[in-house]
Amino acid sequence: MTGDMDGSRTTITPTMTISLMGNDQKTRRWIEELQKGGRIAAPMVAVAVAQYMVQVVSVIMVGHLAQLSLASIAIATSLTNVTGFSLLSGMAGGLETLCGQAYGAEQYHKLGIYTYTAIISLSLVCVPISLLWSFFHKILPLLGQDPIISLQARTYSLWLIPALFASAILKALSRYFQTQSLIFPLLLCSSLALCFHVVMCWSLVFKLELGLVGSAISFSVCAWLNVILLVLYMKYSSACEKTRISFTKQGFIGIPEFFKFAVPSAAMVCLKWWACELFVLLAGLFPNPKLETSVLSICLTISTLHFTIAYGIGAAASTRVANEVGAGNTEGAKGAVGVWMIVGVTEGCVVSATLLGLRHILGYAFNSDHDLVHYVASITPLLCLSVFFDSLQAVLSG
Repeated sequence: MTGDMDGSRTTITPTMTISLMGNDQKTRRWIEELQKGGRIAAPMVAVAVAQYMVQVVSVIMVGHLAQLSLASIAIATSLTNVTGFSLLSGMAGGLETLCGQAYGAEQYHKLGIYTYTAIISLSLVCVPISLLWSFFHKILPLLGQDPIISLQARTYSLWLIPALFASAILKALSRYFQTQSLIFPLLLCSSLALCFHVVMCWSLVFKLELGLVGSAISFSVCAWLNVILLVLYMKYSSACEKTRISFTKQGFIGIPEFFKFAVPSAAMVCLKWWACELFVLLAGLFPNPKLETSVLSICLTISTLHFTIAYGIGAAASTRVANEVGAGNTEGAKGAVGVWMIVGVTEGCVVSATLLGLRHILGYAFNSDHDLVHYVASITPLLCLSVFFDSLQAVLSG
């Protein structure tokens, strides 16, 4: 085809036509991938944020009681995350591979079996973790922590043990729904649990004056509420008819296979998480442990809250790649990785810029102490750098 422009003629060769058609096809594939993954990513981000906000609400409410209370819940939250919740979350990531590929291969019955296996395995892991938590008041002073802070941290941790066992079930159920792209029940149940927690935590902490204990009780109750709502949906919804969890001996037989995927998955999540939480423990060794621990706890809470967003994007990437691999479409899996890496980079830039612009007011959400707020503002630039790389890490882990 030719055309005149300024007296010249332009010729579009067959090679150029093929190239243009190839670019159009590539663009369409990327748009299709964004549409498919977006239906998972957007609600999964909302789900992850809602689930983690239960913990954030607890820290915020207790933090407004006193700096000692904030420091105590900071240490307790750091340790329970390191030794418990992060471990369960990382291990449950093995289901993204197992259930994702089974769903992509249309082996629907395996989803229920894999999920049941994960629930058994994660519940077994909770037993030694609970024993460890009961000795925090003796372990923390050996690490140089303040004895009063250590005792309060242990009290908070003990009341979180019910939430630990609920989390073992919740993490597995979340992957069960996620790999089927059934995100609405996760979003609905998490939102209801969060709303209930806000009211209950405020009542127990401020009205009944239970302080740390009231916050932990509310956390545990809401974790079990979330589990009960998801189990009811799974049992009675027609959307789960083919994949419904069945209590069978195959669930026990599959434990070794689950751990084969769960251990490296946990390593990817936990090593990074543990490195961050270590800073909170080290802050307790400084001359002013209440201030240092509180400030680092606030920064880590913000960082982890952001990570729930990045994790939602990574979960979408993981599900899309697993589904394509299960269906035997390796090219589709490669394309999904490229699309979601771009999304991850964009999200990291936007969040980092937002935090940098709000650095002088971030601290007020947790405490009104001016020294604390100024300290948080001075650390925020480093926090932004961490946030950006978290976005990349979350997508690549997925």
